Amino acid sequence: MQCPLDSKPRWERRKDARPQELLAAAIDLFVERGFAATRLEDVARQAGVSKGTLYLYYTNKEELFKAVVRESIVPVIGEAEVSITAFEGHSGDLLRMVMLNWWQRVGQSKVSGISKLIMAEAGNFPELAKFYQEEVITRGTRMISSMLERGVARGEFRSIDVTQMTQVLIAPMMMLITWKHSAVAPCDCAELQPQAFLDAFLDMALHGLLPQAGRQPA
Repeated sequence: MQCPLDSKPRWERRKDARPQELLAAAIDLFVERGFAATRLEDVARQAGVSKGTLYLYYTNKEELFKAVVRESIVPVIGEAEVSITAFEGHSGDLLRMVMLNWWQRVGQSKVSGISKLIMAEAGNFPELAKFYQEEVITRGTRMISSMLERGVARGEFRSIDVTQMTQVLIAPMMMLITWKHSAVAPCDCAELQPQAFLDAFLDMALHGLLPQAGRQPA
């Protein structure tokens, strides 16, 4: 006699949803516990599947982590690269758009905790750190540099050391993520509001980059 649909195990009822649910559960646990302390059986349990089912999709924890990065962070970088190529307006407007979109898509989401995880555990998991460097950091850094180079070439930004300025722009974003995922915030929450911080940061950065006679981006 067949069991009613509702009595079937959860993982038998929702086959098509398995990969996304596994990735969502993995993000939750990686960010909450770190890479080392996250167990595959806990990911499976949180996703509502058996551990054996998880292994049908990901052979080990490293592959699961890579899938999280490739599904949640890498596509955002790819979309930004396309938007930079297609953008026809002022480079100040472009920089503002890309930085704010990154915060909305990644910074505000739980997946932003992956960056802090990498900083904390890179020494113990060098292969994962290398993977993250190649898939996220190198591409993200190059993306920001390309916007600065564009602005300088078009006369919309003053002449700058692009390599150093790229790191100057990245550092406050990383600080904001670290603050967001810290158990003890460095200051009172009322004093550091992410959107207000980003607005102040971009205002300072753009006024430092634009030539005095240049127009102000909207």
